[in-house]
Amino acid sequence: MRENRPKSRLLALGSAGVLVTATLIAGAVTAPVAGAASRPAQDREAKGAEIAAARAAKAGIKWRDCPADWGLEKPIQCGWVSVPLDYARPHGKQIKLAVDRIGNTGTKKERQGALVYNPGGPGGSGLRFPRRVTTNNAIWANVAKAYDFVGFDPRGVGHSTPISCVDPQEYVKAPKMDPVPDSEADKTAQRKLARAYAEGCAERSGAMLPHMTTPNTARDLDVIRAALGEKKLNYLGVSYGTYLGAVYGTLFPGHLRRMVVDSVVDPSREKIWYQANLDQDVAFEGRWQDWQDWVAANDAAFHLGTTRAAVQAKWLQLRATAKKHPIGGVVGPAELISFFQSAPYYDSSWVPVATVFSKYVAGDTQALVDAAAPDLSDTAGNIASENGNAVYTAVECADAKWPTSWQKWNRDNTRLHQDHPFLTWSNAWMNLPCATWPAKQHTPVEVKTHKGLPKVLIVQSARDAATPYGGAVELHKRFQGSRLITEKNAGSHGVTGLVNPCVNQRVDAYLLKGALDGKDVTCAPHATPKP
Repeated sequence: MRENRPKSRLLALGSAGVLVTATLIAGAVTAPVAGAASRPAQDREAKGAEIAAARAAKAGIKWRDCPADWGLEKPIQCGWVSVPLDYARPHGKQIKLAVDRIGNTGTKKERQGALVYNPGGPGGSGLRFPRRVTTNNAIWANVAKAYDFVGFDPRGVGHSTPISCVDPQEYVKAPKMDPVPDSEADKTAQRKLARAYAEGCAERSGAMLPHMTTPNTARDLDVIRAALGEKKLNYLGVSYGTYLGAVYGTLFPGHLRRMVVDSVVDPSREKIWYQANLDQDVAFEGRWQDWQDWVAANDAAFHLGTTRAAVQAKWLQLRATAKKHPIGGVVGPAELISFFQSAPYYDSSWVPVATVFSKYVAGDTQALVDAAAPDLSDTAGNIASENGNAVYTAVECADAKWPTSWQKWNRDNTRLHQDHPFLTWSNAWMNLPCATWPAKQHTPVEVKTHKGLPKVLIVQSARDAATPYGGAVELHKRFQGSRLITEKNAGSHGVTGLVNPCVNQRVDAYLLKGALDGKDVTCAPHATPKP
C-alpha cells in the first residue's frame, strides 16, 4: 500500500498505506550484437541513461525562486531537469522533472555535495525535503551543514509531468463501498471498479504507463545527479524510496557515494509487488494491535477500554454503525480505514487518532467527520491525492507481472482476512487494477552488489507495518558490506525522522564521515507517545 495521505484512498508501500521495477540489470549484456535496434532492452536503456546524464551535466539546472503556489519559501530554489520518457529512445520524447534545493548551512569547506531524497509512495513528492532546513529540524541540523538538501517529484508525480487515472473530485467522493465484502456480489462490484480504474489510467495517461517503472525513476535519479554537477550521488530513501535506492545501487553502483535507506521494501523479485502487499496486511494487524494495547493502557485519557479486546470491540461497533449509516453521511468503513490506518503507520498519529475516536464514543461525531471525510473544496489537495494514487498504481503495476487469476486473489485475501482483517481487503482492492493492467508489466531488477557499490546504511524498526522487518534483512544480505540498525520494540514507519539518539548519531556519523559500526546495531525504541 502507498504512503499514507490523510483523507485519501488507501495506502501501500511507501508503504504507509502503507508504504515498487522493470527492465533487467543494465550492463548485463548477454551477447555481442550488431545494430542498436537488436540490442537487449537493458543495454539500450543503460546507454540511453548515459546519453541523458551527459546532456544534463552540460545543461545543469537553472535555479530560481520557487513558484508561489508550491509552498516552498526562500531561500529554497526550484528548477527542472529533462529526462527521456523512454530510455531506450534517449533522443525521443522528453519529460520534465521538478527539483528543488537549499544550500548547505555550513562553510564551503564543510560542504560534501548534495543529498537527494525520496519519501516513498510510489507517488510521494520529495520537494518538501529542503524545508527541514528552513523549519530548523534539529535532527537534520548537523547533516545540513555538510549537504545541499535536494528534493524532486519523480516522473508522473506532482509538478513532474503528472499522470491521472480518474477525475480528482470523483476520486475523493465518499462514502465508498465497504472494502470487506459480504457477498460474491460485493466482490464482483469491486472487481468492476478495479477494472474501470485501470481503464481510466490508460485513457488519461496511456503514453506514460509503460515507462512508469522504478528502474526508469532510478535512471532519472542518475540524470538529476549529473544535472547537479555531482560525480557521485548521496541518497536518502524512506519506504518505497528504499526500493528506488536498491535499484539505483544495482544499476549505478559506481555512481553512489553514500546511501541511507530507512523502512525497507523487500527487494526480492518474489515480493515485488503482489506478495509485498500481502505481507503488509499481516504486519499491519500486528501494529494495529500494538496501538490498541497503548490505547487500553491510556484508558484514563481516552476511555475506550482497558484491554485490547475492549478497544477492538469499540472499533467494530464504530465500523458497523458507519456501514449502516455513514457518519455525517460521508464516513463509511472505507473512510474509517483510511483515517485509522495512520495509527499503525506512524506513532505520531497515535494520539490524534485515539483522540478523535474517544470524542466520537463520547458523542462528538463532528471530529470524526472533519478527520475522515473528504474536503471537496480542497481541489489542490484532491488533485494531489488522486495523482499520488495514480502513480502508486502505475509503478507497482508496471514494475512486475501480477497474477491475472481472480481465483488466486480471492483465495489469498480470503485466507489472510481471517486473522488479519484490519487491512487485507482494502489493500487488495487498491492493488487489483494490476490484474487487468492495460500496459506492459516488466520483470523486476535482481537487486545485488556490483563492483563499486559503497557500504550502505540500513535503518529499520522491528514492528514496521508498511515495510515489514524482513525487507531490511533481505536488502542487508544483498548489499555486501551494508550495516543494519534495528530499532527494537518499535514500529513507526520512517525511523530517521524520529528522535532516537542511538539512530540519529549513527546516521550523522555515516553521512558526515562515512563511519559505520563494525557490526549491526540494535537500538532501544524511541519514546512512546504520551496522551
